[in-house]
Amino acid sequence: MTAHKKSPALANPWPERLRSLESRKDALVKTIRELVEIESPSDNKPACDRIGLFLAKKFESIGGRARIHPATEFGDNLQIDFPGRDKVKPVLLLGHFDTVYPMGALTTMPCRIDGGRLSGPGVLDMKSGITLMWYAIQALQAWHGPLPRPVTVLLVSDEEVGSSSSRKITEALAKESAAVLVLEPAAGTSGAVKTARKGVGDYTLTVTGVAAHAGLDPGKGHSAIVELARQIGVITKMNDLRRGVSVNPGVIHGGTRTNVIAAEASVEIDVRIKAASQARPLDRKMRALKAFDRHCKLKIEGGINRMPMERNAGVAALYQKAKSIASQLNWKLEEAAVGGGSDGNFTAALGIPTLDGMGGVGAGAHALHEHIVIDELPRRALLLAAMIEDA
Repeated sequence: MTAHKKSPALANPWPERLRSLESRKDALVKTIRELVEIESPSDNKPACDRIGLFLAKKFESIGGRARIHPATEFGDNLQIDFPGRDKVKPVLLLGHFDTVYPMGALTTMPCRIDGGRLSGPGVLDMKSGITLMWYAIQALQAWHGPLPRPVTVLLVSDEEVGSSSSRKITEALAKESAAVLVLEPAAGTSGAVKTARKGVGDYTLTVTGVAAHAGLDPGKGHSAIVELARQIGVITKMNDLRRGVSVNPGVIHGGTRTNVIAAEASVEIDVRIKAASQARPLDRKMRALKAFDRHCKLKIEGGINRMPMERNAGVAALYQKAKSIASQLNWKLEEAAVGGGSDGNFTAALGIPTLDGMGGVGAGAHALHEHIVIDELPRRALLLAAMIEDA
């Protein structure tokens, strides 16, 4: 990673630059509102493609070169490349424009300002983060003319549902980059950046039993539900919260009628791991499950789909750089480890220095009270711009 030297006269340019961004706070809010009011549920390809095209034009308006990566099941993914003055590897700005909210969510949770907060579906996770990318790049252009280094923006359409269409694109671009800055929301109202995330997995256990009439032939049936209940007891014992391993049987299906001994039942299981070394042992335990009733059959599907983002040397170095920049604004920038995953898990697992949680500050992601704190926007944009400059 290279640092761009500043002249002695500009040894601490950040306060002045922050003031320039604070003067654009209303514009920041206006742009975020524009994006929030273009609804984009993960499972609605036309809606996601609509906002993708909108964003392509918006980033092209400030000199980016947009490239659409077509997808079939989900929205098309969007890459925007900005050239830089120095011939070095680009910084990858990573984000997503899909949200967890269904079309029409704006009717029950409209985008509005109240008490210094901007609320609405996807405002925190993560349309404010996309907006910060746009304004940070604009700020760098105002300060330098040509960007001091190349920047790649990648906005994917399916992060909230597993990133199946976008993962290969994310990983390929990360391998070409010096560092990855993820514009997911900051951790908590303190605005901490994220230097560690748990790995995430999904398993489905399906039990096939033997159906029978519950009244006439109860002895001839072998209940998939009873077997599943016993297996859930075993699965629950795989939890090791002290070591950061959690296993949650979250959704159960099974049976047809109360007077039929169930021939099939299943459970969907969420797993979280703190370290990559925990993935294989946990997977072995899942696949080693044995039926208590020999007349029942078990089928286990799934696995770990996001390895953990661990706080390695590359992650720590980016955090220290961000912390140093923040200190010049009398801002104590904290770090946090969180249980949720993001596409930053993919890039960190490749060994690419990654810093997550660079986006908006607020609360209520995925909830009715989702919001951002408006006054935090200028310094988040400044921090991003400074990290692009110095990463």
